[in-house]
Amino acid sequence: MHSVIKTLITRYPDLSCCEESVMSAFEELKACYEQSGKMLLCGNGGSAADCEHIVGELMKGFTRRRPVPQQVRERLQEVIASDEEPSIADRLQGALPAISLVSQSGIMTAYANDVDAEMVFAQQVYGYGTKGDVLLGITTSGNSRNVLQALKVARSLGMRTIGLTGQTGGRMASLCDVCICVPYVSTADVQERHLPIYHSLCTMLEEAFFA
Repeated sequence: MHSVIKTLITRYPDLSCCEESVMSAFEELKACYEQSGKMLLCGNGGSAADCEHIVGELMKGFTRRRPVPQQVRERLQEVIASDEEPSIADRLQGALPAISLVSQSGIMTAYANDVDAEMVFAQQVYGYGTKGDVLLGITTSGNSRNVLQALKVARSLGMRTIGLTGQTGGRMASLCDVCICVPYVSTADVQERHLPIYHSLCTMLEEAFFA
């Protein structure tokens, strides 16, 4: 068992049933980033806030420093004044590309108004996604229609799909390569367990790429 997952289950014994799916989700994301892919995320309400949270942990240092590689420093030095202080490179951090689809208010409101509100995430997946990328859909019920439509489009593009949901998995389970189903039904209980799971995933990814 990965040490981070072991810590997760020690703190939250009720999540022992998720051990395998959390590890599988990590492996999917690791493979994506190893191939220079990116993660797209979507959800509604509290799950939308979780999407934003995850992006914040992946796009900058989370539990450790992430200095940029020497070759990046050298290329930056070629385009900045030699006396510029502090160095741009010293103020950059290693990033794992992640895009929260809930943040794109312009395209979301335009699409909802002009076409179909149910498709606001699906359209962005179609525009941003490429084969090998990962879509993480978060829905406590597993049945949010706009998330389901996004998952369908992702699969059609050859993306990998991960679900983070509640006990039953809902309709999203059949659309996900990996579905993490926490053993609760009520929205509050499900969301309380989602946070330590995605924190664990972010920690594992950071360890893998910024050792």
